[in-house]
Formats: sequence, C-alpha cells, structure tokens
Amino acid sequence: MDRLVECVPNFSEGRDQGTVHALIDAVTSTADVILLDHSMDADHHRSVLTFCGPPDAIVEAAFRAVRLATELIDLRTHVGVHPRIGATDVVPFIPIRGTTMEDCVLLAKRLGERVGRELGIPVFLYERAAGHADHAPLESVRRGGLEGLAFRMESDPDWIPDFGPPRLHERAGAIAIGARPPLIAYNVNLCSRDVEQARSIARAVRHSSGGLPSIKAIGVELSSRGMVQVAMNVTDYLVTPILTVFQRVKAEAATRNIDVAGSELIGLAPQAALDQAAAASLQLDRLDSRQILETRIDEAMRSKHEPAHPLSHFLAAVADAKPAPAGGSVTAFVGALAASLGVMGARFAGQSDREQRLLELSRQLHQLVQTDAEAYNGLMDAYKIPKHHPDRHQAILIALQRATEVPLEIMELSCEVARLLYALREGAKPTILSDLTVGLTLAIAAAQAGLVTANTNINTQENHNLIESIRLRIVKATESLEELRVLC
Repeated sequence: MDRLVECVPNFSEGRDQGTVHALIDAVTSTADVILLDHSMDADHHRSVLTFCGPPDAIVEAAFRAVRLATELIDLRTHVGVHPRIGATDVVPFIPIRGTTMEDCVLLAKRLGERVGRELGIPVFLYERAAGHADHAPLESVRRGGLEGLAFRMESDPDWIPDFGPPRLHERAGAIAIGARPPLIAYNVNLCSRDVEQARSIARAVRHSSGGLPSIKAIGVELSSRGMVQVAMNVTDYLVTPILTVFQRVKAEAATRNIDVAGSELIGLAPQAALDQAAAASLQLDRLDSRQILETRIDEAMRSKHEPAHPLSHFLAAVADAKPAPAGGSVTAFVGALAASLGVMGARFAGQSDREQRLLELSRQLHQLVQTDAEAYNGLMDAYKIPKHHPDRHQAILIALQRATEVPLEIMELSCEVARLLYALREGAKPTILSDLTVGLTLAIAAAQAGLVTANTNINTQENHNLIESIRLRIVKATESLEELRVLC
C-alpha cells in the first residue's frame, strides 16, 4: 500500500458491545482496510475505531460504518457525558503515507456527499475540509449540542449543511466529516467526584481559555469509576508535549487538593510523541529517533524497497519541453530540501520531536512533487474534453480545484518547515547555523512560490464556496509568511 490514509470515526455508543463489534465488522469487511485500534467507554457512551488503507477503500469502509451506525444507534435515547451531534459523531481523515491533506479533504467531501445523498443525514465539513470558517473547529459544530445545532440550521443561513437535508436526521442527528493532522486523545483521571473541579482544571489548561497552546479540554464525570476526568485533545504535540499536559493538570489538581489517579490514551499516538515524553521524564541528554529499534528497522526496509529517483532525472524532466513537472513540482522539491536540512540540524541538536516532524514534512513535500504534476496534467486533460460534452465543465472545475489546492498545501507545509528551521537556529552550533539559514531561505522561497501559483489558479475558479474556503487559507498562510519574513 503506497498510499495510506487513516480514519478515526467516533460513534455515540459505548455500552453495547454487540453494536461496536458490528461496526468493526463493517470496517474490516472492506478489502485492503486494516483495523488498528478500537475503544469504548460507558461513561462517555462513545466508541472510537482507528483504521487505515488506500483512499478509495477508506471512504468505502467509513461509509459502511456510518450506514450501520444510522441503523443501530438512536440518539433519542442516548445519554453520555461526551459532547456529540450524531450517531456517527465525527469522521476525520488523516494523511499517513503517499497522501496529502488535500487528498483527505477530497475524501471528506466524497464521503459527505454520499452520506447526505444516500442516508439523508446533514453533513458539516470541519477542520481543513471546512468551506466556512465558523465550521472549522469541531467545538463550533457541537456548540449547544443537538438543540443548538438544530436552532442554527433553522435560523442562520451560514449553518446550512455542506451536504444532506437542512434538518437533523430523526435517529442519527448530524455528522461532522473532515480532514486534519494527527491528534492525541489524552485524558487525566482525578481522585475526586467533583465534576466542577474537573471543569475548572479543564478551563485552566485549554488554549481557548488562555491555557496551553494546542490543547482542547473538558471536565466530565466517570460515574462508573467513582471519579472525574479532564478529557483532552492534543492537536499538536510538538507545540505542547503530552508530558507538559500531564504536569500542568497535576499541578492544577494539587492546588485544589486533588490527587491524580492516572492518565490514558484513547486510540493511537505517534511514536515521536511517546519518545518525546520518555526523553523528558528520563532526563535523557539526547534521544535520537534512530536509536528506537523499530524506527531504525522501518527506515532500513523502506530505503531498501523504495525505487531510486536520481536528481539528474528530475532536472532533465523539468528542462524538457513539457508543461509538467514545472514550477509547482520544483516548489515542492525546494520545500522538501529545506525540510531535509532541518532534519539534519535537529539530529545534531538532539531534538527528536522536531526531527520527526521535519522528516514527515520532507516526505509530504517530496510526494507533492509528483502530485502537482498529476494535478496539472489532469487539468490539461479536462480542457481537452470536447467543448459540447456535458461533463466538460464539471471536469474542469474539479481539476482546477486540485490544481489550486496542491500549491496551497505546498505553501502551508513550507511555512511550517520555515518556522521549525527558525526555532532550530536559536542556539545552533556555528557548524550547522549556515545550513539552517539556507534551509530557512529555501522554505520561505517555496512558500512564496506556492502562494503565487495558488493566487493565479483561484482567479479562474467559479465555485464560490470553494473560493471562500481557499481564500481563507491563503489569507492565513500569507499572514504566516509575512511573520516569517519579519523574523528573518
């Protein structure tokens, strides 16, 4: 499987094992899909499945699970402490290998359209797939629960669903479908029955209330365990490591004379996040990710089986009298080179967390070299369709969307590379400072080049909802680029 996507749907059922196992069967019955993990919690009344596979198979598996959840789960009788809006509450797609965030955005839209059309459930696209800025944070979609969402759908034109009917499904409610980076669902359990204290601690640690960056948190009661919990999502463990989260919750609890009973992961977490926590708690002077046995084996096996792509071949292809690969592919390659310089610098500095993230960014940008060429060729193929053919207009719009989103993703990733490189330069040894500066210069150039292409292509787009969504991303990325220029 050269192209892998992860999917982590959350269902509003955490007490009936028969229902959860039926959902698992719906997923695993799909060819090429691998179930990685599943969990269920009676107090939250919620189950989470984690599976991965090729893009087409992942969409099919997700749809089968949503369809079955619609048949088996009735929200009218649902009582649980976790916020939710649907029998299938949320379905995120996460790029893993050989895929991009924009691939996952397209998958979210494919699934959303099918769920709305075939199951009659209103679908709201969230996170990176959101077409409306107010819908991007999941907590905004869930605000006020089912009743709050139903009211907004009836009274606010900005809350018309992206797909499906403009009213809640009688049994299944609504569903949020989106694309996002990996996150860590991490909970800390407290030796207390006072849920207001848990909520107070949650307010102290979550970002929206002035707490830790990249942390979302709520306080809930675990009646079956006789305790309360601070339930959290760590949306970027590089910004706020999970050990920092645990220590902050523990400190806040101590000020209230409450002991910590323990903590738990829900679903899966990246290896680098756990390496990071281990290195910090053990006070290791340096933990190179390549010291992890499984990581070293994986790198060795991958390098052995991946075909070589000599630089000379790429240069020759760019110089050839063909429209692709061209500017977009070169931009992605430059961004990948910048990230690779950052990986080198992070290894010298013993910063395994940044090393892992830069390594992943380099891989993603390298994949976008080919993706951009494919997007451009797809657009040219669409223009070649006879002018009177009924499918020509729609084919051009879809291909143009792809040709606009790919350079925008290159820009976003390159901005992230630049920020990491800037952070690495602080305190860097003179022997690698110049290399990091070269990488930073390349990353900023790649981001600027991606912006130029995205702005050029959006001017020929006709889908106004898409234009609004892309312009929001362009504005955000432009602001990030300007901040980088000031810093550097």
